[in-house]
Amino acid sequence: MTSSTTDSSSWFGSLPNSTGRPSRRDAEPPPGDVEDSDFARLWKAFMGARVVIALALLGLHLALYVLGNATPAWLVALCIGYLLLTSAVALLARPRQQGRHFDAQWLYTVGADLALFSLMYWQQVGSINFSPLLALPVLMAAILGSRALALGTAALAALCLLGHAAQSAGLSEWAGRTEWVQAALAGGGLMMLAWLISYLSERLALEERTSRRSQAEVREQALVNNMVIETLSDGVLVVDATGIVRAANPAARLMLGSDQDVTPPIFNLDDNPAWIQLAQIAQMSFAETPVDSAKVILRHADLQSSYLQVRTLLTPSMNDGSKSLCVMFLQDLREMEARLRTEKLAAMGRMSAAVAHEIRNPLAAISQANALLEEDLEQPAQRRLTAMVRQNAQRLDDIVDDVLAIARAQHHGHDSLGQSLPLNASADTFCRDWAQQNHAIHLLRLELRAPEVQVRFAHDHLRRLLVNLLDNALRYNSRSAGSIQVSMRAMRDGPVRLAVWSDGPPMEPTVRRHLFEPFFSSESRSSGLGLFICRELCERHAATISYERAPREREGGMVEGNEFSVSFQRMRGGLPRL
Repeated sequence: MTSSTTDSSSWFGSLPNSTGRPSRRDAEPPPGDVEDSDFARLWKAFMGARVVIALALLGLHLALYVLGNATPAWLVALCIGYLLLTSAVALLARPRQQGRHFDAQWLYTVGADLALFSLMYWQQVGSINFSPLLALPVLMAAILGSRALALGTAALAALCLLGHAAQSAGLSEWAGRTEWVQAALAGGGLMMLAWLISYLSERLALEERTSRRSQAEVREQALVNNMVIETLSDGVLVVDATGIVRAANPAARLMLGSDQDVTPPIFNLDDNPAWIQLAQIAQMSFAETPVDSAKVILRHADLQSSYLQVRTLLTPSMNDGSKSLCVMFLQDLREMEARLRTEKLAAMGRMSAAVAHEIRNPLAAISQANALLEEDLEQPAQRRLTAMVRQNAQRLDDIVDDVLAIARAQHHGHDSLGQSLPLNASADTFCRDWAQQNHAIHLLRLELRAPEVQVRFAHDHLRRLLVNLLDNALRYNSRSAGSIQVSMRAMRDGPVRLAVWSDGPPMEPTVRRHLFEPFFSSESRSSGLGLFICRELCERHAATISYERAPREREGGMVEGNEFSVSFQRMRGGLPRL
């Protein structure tokens, strides 16, 4: 019996059934699968055959009765009842688990057939021999029931034959011997048939159950493979010899710059000029050997270029004649560098904090000596030199502060939750001071609408948070009036939300993914610590920071921009004016 379930499809193509020979107990199908199995279809076929035989028997006895043969009316009525019984069983009854021992279903299926056919064999209407019909209940018991039930049914059929032979033995000695021999042969044949069919039925049923169990394991494995491949940060492409991409996971589509809503699931690497290098690598893998490592640049028309490292493998050819496929593994070099920087940060650990402390001591001495020296200098050239020393010492001190802030954030929890801060007034002061220092008063627009709200945040940490976000906004804005907007809104009984928006260009998906990671930056001059420190400060005060691409009103129209929003914990008391 072949299984009726469909083949399990994996992330790419169909997986073959696994092999194995489970135990009888493990091979039992769930009760809900009985009606969907080949056993159920075979059971329905037997029920249909019983209805056909019932119709044939009824037609035969009706014809004999009409023609005036010695057919009793009760036998015709019995055939009508048998037809009603088989029809009702075929319509209403449901198959039970294969290989069951004696139960109530045996009575109105195998038992009813055995009783009716035995009665007709004993009745012997005319010269018609009904003994071949006894094979039907034996076959049903052998295929649908257990081996003991099959042998028991065959034994009852053999006893029926032997009983009829015993009844006929009194007619003549020669006829009696013939009846005995025929009954013995027929009974033995039914016993052998029952044993053989039962054995084959058990083997086929076990194969079907094994196949079902294997397919269930394949489906589970396919689901796991789908989850793993779909969530991989590395891209996976399956390419054939003609350059057609048969499958691509979301990470690969992101690196290729292909939108799944526009690009079909199966596409060609020649469809986009930016993918030519990948097509060449695939052809090289098929022609020569798989590529261990190759660096490529995908120059997209409307997106920033992707820097990838590509590795390929070839699948073995199948016995069915299908050709090999090239599996390409894509890694974003920018993400690899970001992970490397993160690992370096973890390795620095306490050493960075200790070095920062050691740098701060001589740095303070340098700054103090420079200040004393500056008091005694009068020539402008010398004072410019001391100013350069002061500025670079201040820059070095800021770097030390960043490193120490990271170290403190990693080793301290929410250490300032008890501090209450008037968010509206503090944010207004910090933003205006920053705008004056950076000559960005005409760029900044403030919309602070939470004058009475007190939040859980440290005063100095809020200043650092806002300065980092505003510096980031200044770096990427269009330099037009209102290109940087700071808004604040507090909903009743809800969190307080502070947003810093700028009209800069959209970020790349790879940049957005690692936005708050340390040492990750799209610029070579940036340390990549600003947003990471913002996130650490927010987490320390039980606040959250997030990024989204959002529109804002400017100069009478809506402009898309980058928005960083921080949700603060509100102190008890003090409701906002909405």
